[in-house]
Amino acid sequence: MTVLVTGSRGRVAATLLGLLAAAGVEARAGSRNPDDLSPPPDVAAVRCDLTDPATFDAALDGVDSVFLYAEAAHVGAFADRARAAGVQHIALLSSSSVLAPDAAGNAIAASHLAAERALSAAAESGAFEATVLQPGAFATNALQWAWPLKEGHGPALPYPHAHSDPIHELDLAEAAFAVLTEPRLRGSSHLLTGPESLDFAEQLAIVAEVTGRPAPYTTVTPEEWKTSVTPFMPEPFADALLAYWSSQDGRPTPLTETVETLTGHAPRTFRTWAEDHAEAFDPAAARGLPRV
Repeated sequence: MTVLVTGSRGRVAATLLGLLAAAGVEARAGSRNPDDLSPPPDVAAVRCDLTDPATFDAALDGVDSVFLYAEAAHVGAFADRARAAGVQHIALLSSSSVLAPDAAGNAIAASHLAAERALSAAAESGAFEATVLQPGAFATNALQWAWPLKEGHGPALPYPHAHSDPIHELDLAEAAFAVLTEPRLRGSSHLLTGPESLDFAEQLAIVAEVTGRPAPYTTVTPEEWKTSVTPFMPEPFADALLAYWSSQDGRPTPLTETVETLTGHAPRTFRTWAEDHAEAFDPAAARGLPRV
């Protein structure tokens, strides 16, 4: 079996490549800029730009399964080229945000939902099987706090008591590995969460305990936060985040046991994630965080 892993600069994909290589599964690392990758030994890097269909055929040649990021722009074209290449299975990394009642009108959820629908429509033709992974909050989202914490003042939060279900990228990669290598797990959707519901203040407190350094935050109004981020974040995305955090303010996130079902072990805690990434919050560490 040969697996094409798209988005290989990302943490989940890069971790998945290591798992596949360790298991002796032939893998191919796909990226818009393959020269920037450092895949495991004997893993080929190929150009696969999910926004450029001209790159699809070469990347998919000889591939049996695909780990696909939810880039909605040309997912239909990707599915068509995968069908033509003889791909048997596509595992899509989507988001639990697609399950919200307003998903189609939510800037963050809409692209994931469009990718899911396009892939599902292609799979219904019987050309290949499609599996969807729907994680909640990535624990790596906490890396956005690294710079302000290194500077001593911490992040500005509009909803410090908004809950999420942070999931370790290794758990996501192991879940993806399971559905890619175990045929009985294919063909359905899997809602993935971390093992605990934590608000942002609680997550920062854990970072402080793990690193032995203060992890403060300041509370700002939603309007102040939006003004601070819109120079580099599209306004619809900022609005979507504020709406979600508002809905989760003081409200624990429902959890699932899907990670354990797929991987055979309970998901790693946020404390474990913080221990694994403590260096990212160290002021003495080199500046430059890998992509999520």
